[in-house]
Amino acid sequence: MVNLIGTYECKADVKGRLMVPAPLKKQLTPVMTEGFVIKRAVFQPCLEMYPMNEWNALMQKMGELNRFNRKNNDFIRRFTAGVKTVELDATGRLLIPKDLLSFAGITKEIVISTAINIVEIWDKEKYEQAIDDAANDFADLAEEVMGDASDAAHGIS
Repeated sequence: MVNLIGTYECKADVKGRLMVPAPLKKQLTPVMTEGFVIKRAVFQPCLEMYPMNEWNALMQKMGELNRFNRKNNDFIRRFTAGVKTVELDATGRLLIPKDLLSFAGITKEIVISTAINIVEIWDKEKYEQAIDDAANDFADLAEEVMGDASDAAHGIS
């Protein structure tokens, strides 16, 4: 599993290309040759970029879902809607497909934020709004998600 660190600001050109910041590119180097999968996020108006090995692990789990269950089938269809494979070019640029740029409302100013093993790609204004909106609720969320005493054995408390 890749453990990515950092939040970076950059710009997209008119074709939807962005230069991946050098510190992030360095972290992605071990998985760069396999390529990436980019998709719409489930909960936010941003994009998620998975290293191919992370995507394959996720697809293996999803492949275990019973496709004859309507909810499972609908979930798989919606989760994979608009999925594309992408690669960094020789200069370290990433071309974001136009339909995904449109979904995320990305114009020029971008925030790239790591989320453990994936990369989120945001329109800067939307990212700042999402962070501001969540600021008041974060303490409660942290307690609810991470504060369970039963997780102490896993180093989480």
